[in-house]
Amino acid sequence: MSRASIDRFEGEWAVLDVDGQQVRRRRDTLARGAREGDVVDLETGEVDADATRALLDEVKAARAAANKGKPPSSGNFDL
Repeated sequence: MSRASIDRFEGEWAVLDVDGQQVRRRRDTLARGAREGDVVDLETGEVDADATRALLDEVKAARAAANKGKPPSSGNFDL
């Protein structure tokens, strides 16, 4: 199964990250409710909830490692 993560939406288009390459796909070909950061099956457009959670955990771990020993950000946001 080929998968991609949703990087962002630009109007009616979704910009997907497919193996490090950005690919545009019509937003209406993805599952209703799909959002930025979700991992989707490229054939069906359905969100893979398990892969999405795994990617989120991976990003959080990488962010924590990158920020190790640095003072906390003054920003008020959560990825």
